Amino acid sequence: MSSSTERRDAARTLSLVWVALVLGVLATGWLLTGPLASWVEPWDDGVVQWLADHRTPGLDTAAAIGSAIADTIVGVTLALLVGLAGSWWQRSWRPLVYFAVLVGGYLALYVIVTQLVPRDRPPVKILDPGLVPDHSYPSGHMATSILVYGGIVLWVAAVAPRWRRWTWPLLLAPLVVAPSRLYQGAHHPTDVIASLVAATIWLLVVAHVLLPREAREERQDRAVMVGT
Repeated sequence: MSSSTERRDAARTLSLVWVALVLGVLATGWLLTGPLASWVEPWDDGVVQWLADHRTPGLDTAAAIGSAIADTIVGVTLALLVGLAGSWWQRSWRPLVYFAVLVGGYLALYVIVTQLVPRDRPPVKILDPGLVPDHSYPSGHMATSILVYGGIVLWVAAVAPRWRRWTWPLLLAPLVVAPSRLYQGAHHPTDVIASLVAATIWLLVVAHVLLPREAREERQDRAVMVGT
């Protein structure tokens, strides 16, 4: 199979999955804010209210730090730097393309969904200032923690297996970010769950489509170097 055919197949697969994810997240959002609202919102609000009732100065600081590691600017910058470093190391644009598709694809999904499914933030004092009031669904921070940190782990495991043991702790990022966002009153639990599911699917699909090619290319490059 030619490289151009592989690229077309990869683009087709990613496009179809992306469209399916957009429709799925939109449908879920419309259910949460429509037919299921009366059933979901009491539980959603109750969880966030309980956390707000147990706030302390120390937990406020911890939640701020936990949230900051998945700020959009932090995530995009980290993905860009790792992508550029990986491209320089491999002498290929593939790492940068991988991270661009991973983060850029979901960012596009996020923009579409927040515009079409407006959802108010939880009815508590929000500790993260400057948030758009009706962009609660889905959680962008949760998605960033999965896509960027999880994306780094999978990329390293694919192209540099001997270093992967040093990256596994990055998988703890979502476990820090999720409670931090709920504690700060930025999102409902279902906003976080929606991002957890959608971002994980996108991560696994992008990694499956793009990373095997990087791994094969890496092995081929090493074989050429040994042969010469």
